[in-house]
Amino acid sequence: MQTENPLFADLAKLANSAAGTFAGMTREARDGARERLREAFGGLDFVSREEFDAVKDMAAKAREENEILAERLAALEAKLAGQ
Repeated sequence: MQTENPLFADLAKLANSAAGTFAGMTREARDGARERLREAFGGLDFVSREEFDAVKDMAAKAREENEILAERLAALEAKLAGQ
């Protein structure tokens, strides 16, 4: 019958403990990085996609209206020049 070698048992316990410690360190590092990113980006003012699209539509409409008004102004100036 084979007996358990205490050296191998101790090495297995050490490897198991090291793996658990490494997993815990990885988890802590990931959580710490997330928290630092939250703090860094927390003060910034980001707009939502809906707000961005609404402002984009408003700008496009304003550009169209500006073109229409420019055409009307040109027509009125031509009319005044012809008098």
